[in-house]
Amino acid sequence: MPSPQTETPGLELQSPKEAEESQTPAQGSRRTSSRKEPNAHCKDGTRLGLGTLRQAFSRASQRALTQVSKEDTGLFRRSSCSLFRSFRQDLDEGPAAGHFQATPEVPSGVMNGVSQQASTGAASEELKPEAEGKSVADLITERQLLAAFEQLLRLETRLVAEKASRTFEQDPTAFARRAMDVCLHYDGLAAELSAIVRETLGSDGVDAAVLAELARVVNAEEEAHPSPPDDGDFLRTPRHWRQHWEEAVRRSAQERVRRPGAGWASAAAEGASGLAQLLAELGVLVRRDLQKVRQEVQPAYAAAGFPAWEVYLRAFHSAVAQRLQELARDARGCEQLYVLLDWAANVYGSPDFLGPPGLALPAEPLPPLLAPDVWARLESDYTSFLEAKITSCFDNILQLEQSHWAAAKDPEVLQGLYQAPLSMDVHMLVAEHVKAAGAISAELEATTLRICTRALGLFVPRFEKAFLASEAVSEPHLGAYINACEELRTSILSRFPGTQEELEKPLVAATCSFQKHLLQGLQRELQPLFRVVCTRDWLTQDWLRPLMDKVVRFTGHLQRVAQPRAQETLQEVHRFVVREYLAQALKPRKRFWAMERMRGSQKMSLDAQAISDTFQGLGSEATWLDQAIQCVAEILGETYKDDIQRHLETLIRSYPDIRRDHILAILALRRLGCRRNQHLLQHTQDLLRAEAGVVGAEAPRGRVLFEEIKVPSAMAVRITCI
Repeated sequence: MPSPQTETPGLELQSPKEAEESQTPAQGSRRTSSRKEPNAHCKDGTRLGLGTLRQAFSRASQRALTQVSKEDTGLFRRSSCSLFRSFRQDLDEGPAAGHFQATPEVPSGVMNGVSQQASTGAASEELKPEAEGKSVADLITERQLLAAFEQLLRLETRLVAEKASRTFEQDPTAFARRAMDVCLHYDGLAAELSAIVRETLGSDGVDAAVLAELARVVNAEEEAHPSPPDDGDFLRTPRHWRQHWEEAVRRSAQERVRRPGAGWASAAAEGASGLAQLLAELGVLVRRDLQKVRQEVQPAYAAAGFPAWEVYLRAFHSAVAQRLQELARDARGCEQLYVLLDWAANVYGSPDFLGPPGLALPAEPLPPLLAPDVWARLESDYTSFLEAKITSCFDNILQLEQSHWAAAKDPEVLQGLYQAPLSMDVHMLVAEHVKAAGAISAELEATTLRICTRALGLFVPRFEKAFLASEAVSEPHLGAYINACEELRTSILSRFPGTQEELEKPLVAATCSFQKHLLQGLQRELQPLFRVVCTRDWLTQDWLRPLMDKVVRFTGHLQRVAQPRAQETLQEVHRFVVREYLAQALKPRKRFWAMERMRGSQKMSLDAQAISDTFQGLGSEATWLDQAIQCVAEILGETYKDDIQRHLETLIRSYPDIRRDHILAILALRRLGCRRNQHLLQHTQDLLRAEAGVVGAEAPRGRVLFEEIKVPSAMAVRITCI
């Protein structure tokens, strides 16, 4: 890596001659100052007054502040404060303490000509160049950090020794000047360490040798100041440069993380796409920086035993967490909240984001990127917005379907079945949102599924009501929506079994409603055709053909309805035809006599066979209906009256829902005497009781026929029979 040199002006070490020349104007200043503050200088007039020293430091500090990063002023201020607290103690206890009016304040600047303003000849003698004729400031500027530190350490040690030998009892300000020079050079060295850390991840970077030098300096400082001394001397107090280095790394990470979206206004102004772009840039930057740390920075520090990878990793983790929480405070709407949650869970949370697989992570796990309470709040806000969004999406689906109805176009046929966009739209809506939530957390997935299920359960009855109230009700559309409900029921319940309890009921109810309306349309067409059954016109007309033609045409639509609903509907049509035929036959009319009764029996038998053959050809599996009309035809035409009982037994066993009134109506259709009728009624009554004890009071499920046939009261039928 190239090594750009950061100019960090410092205290240029002076020769004795230069020091004397530099003292002349300073002494003039002291004379001017002494007129205003008579006690601000020493009695012999040759020593610097502490007030004048403060002014010199202040002027130097103002120039230094223009070139030193603001981030380092805190450190300088702390070290300088420590310095001057020690000054006050030393000067108050020394013999010249009475000659000073006030303790000088602390300058926060460093390096930029401070020693030229504050140093005297004595100080210059102590801070003479020791490394190849270079001053400490030059060594720091050239980033010969270890040499600069070692030179400062020698000066510090010598100064502490001279203080202990009471060299400065007669001139405490000399100690102050030299101590300030040493302290400010230390601060300048610390500032250079911060600058190196700041430049490390920049575009130009820092040479690996400089990073290794930084690590050696920190180690040397820890070895030189292993623990605070007992005497509290400020010069011998550890400066904790390792902590300073770690803090510089944290500041560097924070600055780097805040670069993406520097012109970011707010989440409300930028929208979800702007937030996604910002997070994408943030992810790229963090990945690139951490990769640079692994490949270049960590190896440079490793020789000195510095845990650079862990420190940088924790610094970036903390900076990203802070940035994400700032963005979360302004996030609005379902999309923005999801972008944040998704980035935290799936981008930053991916296994290879912080490093390649197998990379050693810190022994102590990193804290969550977002605090649990922040994460819970984001999920809660997201689900609140999501609930409104899902409801709005279902409203849009309804409007889209209504536009199809208004266009008066038949639904499309795909793979032989009617298709409605409804099922695909709803399925995609539910599946996509549940899948997206599942990518973040299992809890959010379950919550999203409950929201979608509840919204769908409310939508289905609304849709059913709106469609049936429209003018678009037709066999193709009804068939399409029967298919749609079945597809939703099959796909959603199979994929999300937990929704069965909440979705089964509305979807089945809608399907049955559409089936019912599909059948009602056919029933309205067929109903008038049954009125001719068991009339004299019936004996001479081919009334059944037009009826069965309508049935065949209707079943053409059923072929485009998915199973098992198509078979259920076909069986219902089959049952309706047989039921209506018997209902018309059992109505009290003028009875057939002799030859008419025989012709009627034959006609009824032919009708029964034609109905059975037609529905069998259409695929109806309701073969249990075939005997009903045939048994009545055989009773009507039976010449051997004792066999009528056998036919009645077959009818009762085949259709357990038949009742006494139905038997009376059938006997009334067949002209018999009162005594025979009484005998047959008594026998059938016993059979009905026995059959009821076997199968229960109701017919088997799905085999209801006579129960839905209304006949006149038993007394009226009995009178007719007599």
